[in-house]
Order: sequence, then C-alpha cells, then structure tokens
Amino acid sequence: MEWTHLERHYVDRIGWLRAAVLGANDGIVSTASLIAGVASAGAGQPEILLAGVAGLVAGAMSMAAGEYVSVSSQADAEKSDLAREARGLEAQPEFERRELAQIYVDRGLTADLADEVAVQLMEHDALGAHARDELGISHVVTARPIQAGLASAAAFTAGAALPVASVLLAPYEIITEVSTGVSLVALAVLGAMSARTGGSPVMRAVVRVTLWGALAMAATAGVGYLFGATVV
Repeated sequence: MEWTHLERHYVDRIGWLRAAVLGANDGIVSTASLIAGVASAGAGQPEILLAGVAGLVAGAMSMAAGEYVSVSSQADAEKSDLAREARGLEAQPEFERRELAQIYVDRGLTADLADEVAVQLMEHDALGAHARDELGISHVVTARPIQAGLASAAAFTAGAALPVASVLLAPYEIITEVSTGVSLVALAVLGAMSARTGGSPVMRAVVRVTLWGALAMAATAGVGYLFGATVV
C-alpha cells in the first residue's frame, strides 16, 4: 500500500515571514498615521506628500538596520553557544552524552533507549544533536540577518507606498479619509495573506492588524488636529 504524506508545515517560513509582515504592517500604519497627522494639522498637499515620502525612506532604512542589527545579535549568540558546546564535546564527550540522554529521558524515553539514541546521534553529528536538542538551534529557525533586513525593508516600502500613492491620487479635501481607507483595506489584506502563508486563522489576523492600525491612525490624526488648532 502506498502512503501519501498530506501534512504541510509552515515553520520553515518563520524567518522571512516575521520580518516581512512586521515591515509591511509598520510601513502601512506608520506612513498612513504620519499622513493623517500632518493632514489633520492643516498642511497642504505638497507638505503631506513630502511627509509621506520622507516617512517611507526613513522607515525602510530604519527597519532594515534594526532587523539586521537585532538578528545579527541573535546570530552572534547562537555562534557563541555552538562554539562553547563544541569545546564541551571535545573536553568532556561522556558528560555531554549523558546530558543529551537525560534530555531524551525527560521527553519520555526509557533510560536505555535514551542512551542508545544519544550514542547514535553523537556518532552521526554530535554538535548538530546538541545544537538541536539542547540549545534549540536548527536550520529552520537559525538567525539570518541579511534575509531579515532585506525582507523587512522591502515589505516596509511596499506597505508605505500605498498611503503615499493615495495622497497623489486623492482630492486634497479628502486625503485623510482616502489614505485611511486604503490603509485599512491594505492591513486587512496583509493580515489575511500572512495568516494563509503561516497556516493560521485568517479572521483573527485580519481583525488584529486592522484594529491596531485604526487606533494608531486615529491617535495620530487627533494629535495633528490638536496641534494644528493650537498653531492656528
């Protein structure tokens, strides 16, 4: 009888998916909020467009740098732990074998079976076995700074381009309404796409990103209106 494997796993996408969703969401929310705040303060269309474009460029660079630095710190920590583990395997292989076997005992294996598994895995790839089962480091979740930085910057730019484009296309009198509406629709689509890509419930993701985006835009528009009224 031939068996067909029907399971689909999404954890291998976590590295770039997290950065891309964060970047796109931040691009839409921060740029749309900036536009709403400046427009509510009574600025003209050129000033609103300039604020939006400046927010896009600054935000994309900030996201790229922030993701690269933070994920690089994670990568450095992983490398340090792996180097420490390699030294331990070289200096105390028997201790490391018992430590690995105890991990398997804690997961439910009998002591004899756990010891046999530890021996065989260490003969095959000792450092890989300890990295995966002791440190929780694997190729699926390992830190990739360049990938995270590029994905985040590209996603931010794509997200921020939508509210900026709405400033160019909308009549001046309804820039805030059009930009906000376009951004909320984009957030809903982003939430649905990220949920489908990650294999999670769609509606919950849509409500989550849309609600927080609307709150951010409303708060910034309120600040712009208050400061604009004060200046006038």
